[in-house]
Amino acid sequence: MRSLSWLCCCLLSMLSVLVMVGRISAQSLDHPAPVAPVENPCPRPAAGSVVERESALYARSGELRVRFSYQSRRDEAGRVLYCFMTPDGKQNPTLHLRPGDHLLITLTNNLPAGSGAMAISGPICGAAIMDSSSVNIHFHGGNISPTCHQDEVIKTMVNSGQTFRYDMKIPANEPPGLYWYHTHIHGLSESMLQGGAAGAIVVEGIENVQPVVAGLRQRVLVVRDQLVPGAPSPGGDIPSWDVSLNYVPITSPSAESPHFVPAVLLMQGGEKQFWRVANASADTILDLRYLWDGKAQTMQLVARDGVPIDSQDGKRTGESIGLGHILLPPAARAEFIVEAPPQGVKLAQLVTQNIDTGPLGDNDPTRPLATIRTGDAFALQAEADAADRLPAFSGASTGQQRFAGLAQAPLAKVRTVYFDEIQPTAFFMAVEGRPKHVFDPSLPPDIVARQGTVEQWVIQNRTMENHEFHIHQIHFLIESQDNFEINGSPQPPGIAGQYLDMVQVPYWDGNPQHPYPSVKVRMDFRGPDVGDFVFHCHILQHEDLGMMNIIRVVPRGSPGEGR
Repeated sequence: MRSLSWLCCCLLSMLSVLVMVGRISAQSLDHPAPVAPVENPCPRPAAGSVVERESALYARSGELRVRFSYQSRRDEAGRVLYCFMTPDGKQNPTLHLRPGDHLLITLTNNLPAGSGAMAISGPICGAAIMDSSSVNIHFHGGNISPTCHQDEVIKTMVNSGQTFRYDMKIPANEPPGLYWYHTHIHGLSESMLQGGAAGAIVVEGIENVQPVVAGLRQRVLVVRDQLVPGAPSPGGDIPSWDVSLNYVPITSPSAESPHFVPAVLLMQGGEKQFWRVANASADTILDLRYLWDGKAQTMQLVARDGVPIDSQDGKRTGESIGLGHILLPPAARAEFIVEAPPQGVKLAQLVTQNIDTGPLGDNDPTRPLATIRTGDAFALQAEADAADRLPAFSGASTGQQRFAGLAQAPLAKVRTVYFDEIQPTAFFMAVEGRPKHVFDPSLPPDIVARQGTVEQWVIQNRTMENHEFHIHQIHFLIESQDNFEINGSPQPPGIAGQYLDMVQVPYWDGNPQHPYPSVKVRMDFRGPDVGDFVFHCHILQHEDLGMMNIIRVVPRGSPGEGR
């Protein structure tokens, strides 16, 4: 009897400890320790600088813990800069994880208190109001749940002085490739992203899906855009927005300097490199070319939007595609192999070609992003950077075929969604058959889909400027690009048949006899993610002006029909 009483006491004690641990765990999620502000935040190199490796953090033993202080400052041109700083001074570090890893981010908003407070309708995740200093994080391209403390952006607000915890797991079948993170507060997204608040995410293991990259030196290259100093009128060589490469500014022509000033990339003669390029711009479209003395060289495309090329439908390894140019909408990623220029090449550059964005679009002119330099003078630094090489091929991986069978899956629904606008202030991400409206987070979703299904969407552009379609939480399969040529836009290569989270739909030329340009895609709702999330134009000026909508994915077996 006495031993039984002793056993009961032990069990009660253990239960008390478990309850206490649970409470502590819940408290640590709801009330994590704040991250102190860092001195001299948001540093920026000078124009014409050598591109440095972006700072990086790596998961260990299946887990990556990150502490971010969200801060801002003004630069010498008066532009407001934003950044996520770690306690040891890393700015927007690249996060390296493997499929199945656990990511925990503690975020403290250390901006000054904001203005223009506006109440948020429930359910609340974080603050109950939004103001000019609010922040959150979107994990772009990740197939992660749209629930609070994961990849939810509609209701998640972290205001000045507040601390918030993100806690998520990278799916075990997440394709290895390049993803990224950035702020996503509706109405503030453009200014904060142009201020620089974005970083890359690398899901590792691509060498076992695309063996052609095994052993190569990799470079994570992040293009960001920003305001042009002095706000000159766009036109000719004057772009709507300046850009930078790993924060090295590519300055535009001005009275002080009549030419673009590119960054510098160092390579060793004769080597191949694996470039992982993220267009982390708010508004700027890129069309990448790699030139030797003005002649386009082949870039071997290995992955788009985090998905290795031709890797999802039963093949043990993917394939690469040789391209002369790569269209990269805002938020898109391209991963490709380039060769160092041989002796005799006088000028090797990575450039972005002029983009025809339409009669109402921005000015995205031809401009160099980087000049490539080789030779003995640069060998030492290039060799120091060579530590960032991909591992050797260790066996074909088929574990990341998340989207396998999408092309053959039966369709549960066919929908038409479209871009429309009333210049200059009302922009719409509309659904055929539903009232057209600017984005309002308090409105019910215009689309209700069911988990486990596949839908076909036709995405039309009914405006006279380019738009860039993105949907959170999932990828889609490009089936066709239609009515491009009749409206004056060529179909970009390397898009059809790929699994993307970003696609450009070019402008309609305004001729009522011409059908609207459109892209036909297969939407994949077969995964585990259910709930409310958004689809929108990723020209963030347009998104901030209302070009966004909500979709709800309901669980399998839920009563009622989709909408």
